[in-house]
Amino acid sequence: AAVIFSCLLLCSSTAHLLGVNLTHYTTALIHQHFTNRNDSANTQRQFIMATAAEADLARMGYKSELPRSLSMMSVLGLSFAIMAVPFGLSTTFYITLADGQSVTILWGWVLVSLISLSIAASLAEICAVFPTAGGVYYWAAMLSTKKYARLSSWITGWLTLVGNWTVTTSINFSGAQLILSAISLWNEDFVPNAWQTVLMFWCVMLICMSVNIFAAKYLDLINKICIYWTGASVIIIMVVLLAMSDNYRSGEFVFAHYDASGSGWPSGWAFFVGLLQASYTLTGYGMVAAMCEEVQNPAREVPKAIVLSVAAAGVTGVLYLIPILFVLPDIQMLLDVANGQPIGLLFKTVTGSAAGGFGLLFLLLGILFFAGTGALTAASRCTYAFARDGAIPGSSIWSRVDKRFDIPLWALVLSTVVDCLLGLIYFGSTAAFNSFTGVATICLSTSYGLPILVSVLRGRKMVAHSSFSLGRFGMAINVLTLCWIALAVILFCMPVTLPVDPTSMNYASVVFAGFAAISVAWYFIRGRKAFTGPPVPADVDVSSDVGVVRGQAVDSDLEKSTSAVHRKVADEPPKDMM
Repeated sequence: AAVIFSCLLLCSSTAHLLGVNLTHYTTALIHQHFTNRNDSANTQRQFIMATAAEADLARMGYKSELPRSLSMMSVLGLSFAIMAVPFGLSTTFYITLADGQSVTILWGWVLVSLISLSIAASLAEICAVFPTAGGVYYWAAMLSTKKYARLSSWITGWLTLVGNWTVTTSINFSGAQLILSAISLWNEDFVPNAWQTVLMFWCVMLICMSVNIFAAKYLDLINKICIYWTGASVIIIMVVLLAMSDNYRSGEFVFAHYDASGSGWPSGWAFFVGLLQASYTLTGYGMVAAMCEEVQNPAREVPKAIVLSVAAAGVTGVLYLIPILFVLPDIQMLLDVANGQPIGLLFKTVTGSAAGGFGLLFLLLGILFFAGTGALTAASRCTYAFARDGAIPGSSIWSRVDKRFDIPLWALVLSTVVDCLLGLIYFGSTAAFNSFTGVATICLSTSYGLPILVSVLRGRKMVAHSSFSLGRFGMAINVLTLCWIALAVILFCMPVTLPVDPTSMNYASVVFAGFAAISVAWYFIRGRKAFTGPPVPADVDVSSDVGVVRGQAVDSDLEKSTSAVHRKVADEPPKDMM
């Protein structure tokens, strides 16, 4: 560059004598030189990270079939989108209004945020060692011994799959209810019936599926926009509510008021039942592990995204809840809302107009778009990962990657169809949403807990050298998360209020049992003979390199897969490097 610069200065001086000014061209050429060099270095670095990730995936026994186009910010945005804090808290607001009010709403959120951060850190530690789209399903196998790897991966895989499907159902079903509740802002006598709610739910599912198909190449941008939309929405709602309210609650009410008299539960137990609101909202962070095979450096970026998304969600929730509690109108009026979605009425009451209420509600519906799309994305990737190991009926279909869109199209279709069928439960129970949220929280929490449990039982030796190590606090954090998950399984099968009847019962345990029956039946029909699971660890000393036994995922042996990736590095350098 120095030589070029000197030569150009000499030419410039000569040209000046001839009446020609080359200063502009000199500056432009130097700028282009350094820009091209930086772009080339970035391209080279990205190429090396992507090919290294493909080599790591090959060593774990899988072929890389999906484009690695997502960044850490994109995965963070996806996790943030699935949790959808303002939307999740708003659509489950009736739970905490009945089960403790302010204390359950605010301090329950803080408590569950801290516990969720512990679970996220535990998962991130494992993810840094085994970054694959199989997520907890694959981790459970890798952390187990060869003898139990197949069984542990089967159980964890089905829990993850059902959890992904039901959390997508719950997000989009509550979104459908929220959309219909907007009508009641102008027509207070409007009460949506079952078929209107289900049809609206199917429309929301169709939109989310269409975005996942036809805008797949823009998912990275969509996930990033979600972060800014959510942050801006929280600020706007906070400012508008505090500025337009005519009545304000006291600080004592916001931070210390507790009333569970409307729940029917004993006072202390109602607080724990009310934790479903926060637990459901803060459940989806582990789902983004399914995107590992679409990130250039998943061993580093995905663990960071998992933990940061929970931390950001915790702060966002506090900022969203405190202003709402300060302007909270009559609680019984909110609980009397017919479809169980009182947030629209709250916005209307505080702003003093239906238009003002809808304006704030529209911000939440925007978050619904990101949440529903993101949840369906993660569910389809989870379905694809589980199907390629032969664990789902019709696996050869669901494990295909459509080359036109570079997505697992049929896994996406299956996830959408299953979710739409689950919505039919609403015809039998108007409290179906409670069932969806409960079973989603139970399945995902349990699926997170199983690999952590196996890791603890084996003395955490498999994660001792993780690049996201929890260090000396790891065992304590892991045990804390396991205790909470065991309690959550019991809590979230409970109905929100007592007494119950067939239409208000929480059918989470029934939905859970139904999927468990399908899983067990398929295991005895085919799984126990044909399912080998993911490539699993050989029974070797865990202090040495961990060997793997090849599963069904690859046709050629592991060495051929790895060497193919290395040939790609050697034979296909990026054009900017030539």
